[in-house]
Amino acid sequence: MQIQGSTVVVTGGGRGIGRDMARAFAARGANVALFDLNQADLDETVRLCEAKGVKARGYVVNVTQEAAVVAGMDAVAADFGGVDVLVNNAGIVKDGLLIKVKDGAVTGKMTLDQWQAVIDINLTGVFLCGREAAERMIKRGKGGVIINISSVSRYGNAGQTNYSAAKAGVAAMAEVWGKELARYGIRTGAIAPGYTRTDILSAMRPEILEKMTAQVPLRRLGDAAEIAATAVFIVENDFFTGRCVDVDGGMRL
Repeated sequence: MQIQGSTVVVTGGGRGIGRDMARAFAARGANVALFDLNQADLDETVRLCEAKGVKARGYVVNVTQEAAVVAGMDAVAADFGGVDVLVNNAGIVKDGLLIKVKDGAVTGKMTLDQWQAVIDINLTGVFLCGREAAERMIKRGKGGVIINISSVSRYGNAGQTNYSAAKAGVAAMAEVWGKELARYGIRTGAIAPGYTRTDILSAMRPEILEKMTAQVPLRRLGDAAEIAATAVFIVENDFFTGRCVDVDGGMRL
């Protein structure tokens, strides 16, 4: 697919990896629509993208709410004329052990709220946005690309029952959708980043960052721009669909 002149929707586009995704596509001439909950973050990403000479708009959308996603996709279709690419990036973490035990006694456990919040945003949100983008792509009849952001945690990371389950799920959905949607000219993919430098990660104590990078064969954190470059590759490579690309510096959990 040619990126220049296309319309790319990025969920969680207000900051972090989502912002770098938006900037990467804008730099290649794509118009960008951003879903997020924070208006100030949206405004800043819009400003950065517009500086590339493209059209950009931010939409306050809660991806866990079906009506909000439908309305958001309708607004993008009306404002931009359609949806060509969706990057399902929005996500949160609420880590915790399944069961905490001290001196043989159970002292805590992952709560249902911890589970549900992560599943709602990281898995259900991807489902809703993917479904609604696919519907509009099919009706328009020009194909498209849907990319789900997974994680190295999809292999199973201790303390992340909820997150690992969700990130394995979005990789699986990309594979399923690749089979279901190919007949409509829609390709799919997933990207599984390893430890990636974002504002949150960069704010961690140096000793914690050192322990994290020690697990990575390349001995450094990834850059959000490197994850964004992978999304660009998926969009531009017309023989890619239904697969997950691990971008983790060789790290394995």
